Amino acid sequence: MSDAENPAMTETGGQAPATAGGDGAGVAVGAGRLYGVGLGPGDPELVTVKAARLIGVADVIAYHAARHGRSIARSIALPYMREGQVEELLLYPLTTETTDHPGGYQGALDDFYVECAARLATHLDAGRTVVVLGEGDPLFYGSYMHLHKRLAHRYPTEVVPGVTSVSGAAAVLGRPLVERDEVLTVLPGTLPAEVLSERLAATDSAAVLKLGRTFEKVRDAFAQAGRLDDAWYVERATTGAERVAPLKDVDPDTVPYFSLALLASPAERTFVPEPLASEPLASGSVASEPVAPLGQSSHGDRLPTGTPGEVAVVGLGPAGRPWLTPEAQEALAAATDLVGYGPYVDRVAQNPRQERHRTDNRVEAERARHALELAREGRRVAVVSSGDPGVFAMASAVLEVAADFPDVPVRVVPGLTAAQAVASRAGAPLGHDYCVLSLSDLLKPWEVIAERISAAARADLVLAIYNPASRSRTWQLAATRDLLLEHRDPATPVIIGRNVGGAAESIIVTTLGDFDPTQVDMRCLLIIGSSTTRVAPSGQVYTPRRYP
Repeated sequence: MSDAENPAMTETGGQAPATAGGDGAGVAVGAGRLYGVGLGPGDPELVTVKAARLIGVADVIAYHAARHGRSIARSIALPYMREGQVEELLLYPLTTETTDHPGGYQGALDDFYVECAARLATHLDAGRTVVVLGEGDPLFYGSYMHLHKRLAHRYPTEVVPGVTSVSGAAAVLGRPLVERDEVLTVLPGTLPAEVLSERLAATDSAAVLKLGRTFEKVRDAFAQAGRLDDAWYVERATTGAERVAPLKDVDPDTVPYFSLALLASPAERTFVPEPLASEPLASGSVASEPVAPLGQSSHGDRLPTGTPGEVAVVGLGPAGRPWLTPEAQEALAAATDLVGYGPYVDRVAQNPRQERHRTDNRVEAERARHALELAREGRRVAVVSSGDPGVFAMASAVLEVAADFPDVPVRVVPGLTAAQAVASRAGAPLGHDYCVLSLSDLLKPWEVIAERISAAARADLVLAIYNPASRSRTWQLAATRDLLLEHRDPATPVIIGRNVGGAAESIIVTTLGDFDPTQVDMRCLLIIGSSTTRVAPSGQVYTPRRYP
């Protein structure tokens, strides 16, 4: 609440004694102030003037994040933050209901919020102004409310509302939520399927939040309620990674938590616009043909006339969206065309305004030339590669052909490599000097590969081996093991990482002497330890930073 709305506020900025919260504690006189600040759905320009001002003057900025530590709220607020502010990262202890906490999922979260409240109370007791950031509106499915319950009765507190994700999604679609006496129902996707379908069938308009893992259940509930054909999917509304599509056409494997399903006003669905007097309908046209939602356009959109296109060679990381960098997400979202090996293109979420050019895996030069030709026409082209595009991937192929296209800008957007991904799952085997080799002999002879394997083994380097085997290339891996055993102890740790980040992920830790090449295929990456690589009692593998 604001000072003007609270007659209990004293001239010193504190409050008269209060009993809110049930503990009888009074608000501390002279204490700092707590603000729960809504940031809107994602676009920093949708932050309110008041929110921006408070963010800029705050002593402490607090925000929540999952275990990866990246905060969407902080990224929205960053343009309004200043140097020298204390930042409190409130890291969720878990993001699923799986936990060994004695109080279960809710008990773990309750303990977490108690700890967070205590951390912020330390700043408030010291007289500091604390702003807690929250996407959307702080009191609309927001984490801030849990801190508000624990702190608002003890300190001067104000909640600054923000644009909700539901409003942002409706704006992106260009469709009204409700008209006249219609009813809007807001539902969490975590509800049971039968409850969702019952509520959807009984309302005029609806927004279903918290998708992610609940998406298939939500989509089925729309279908059961007979509303699926009218429902829309909106992801990360108002941001550079925004995506809009009919709900029935969305791949469940591509759906993040920050997305929602929207059923707009039924009046809008039945409205037939009259033609403008100055623009009568052409013969044969249909007045009721729906207008494409804002954010969608026809395939192959070009940049404004006179604007050169570009090619961004984008690393997708080893698996799905969690491994994708924010820079890569922005490059993919800005693209008009996606070019790449078919399975890699398929890993990018469908966007109806983008054209997708899928090719075979052995036409790198042709693929690069096609991308550059599209960019010369004024397209924004993303050439996609798994892992990092500069590691046995498309960046060098594009730059080689780009010599024939001096007028087309090319940039490389890095990605997490397969070697880094496998290493992280196993521990820290790449903690000291290492080299990266490919066993593929399509572009270089085996004699060169064998010489490099022996050289790396003699130099006592950890080896990360890409493309270790294929259906037609089976004997090279056994030959590699034999070459390494000429210089390495049979007890040297070996890591076989398969499909890291995917549903069939596996990590096997063995030794060079026991290594079985038949366990390896093209979905694998190998890491061969050095003389100093160790296996800890926990089973994790590491290479010490110090060399004896």
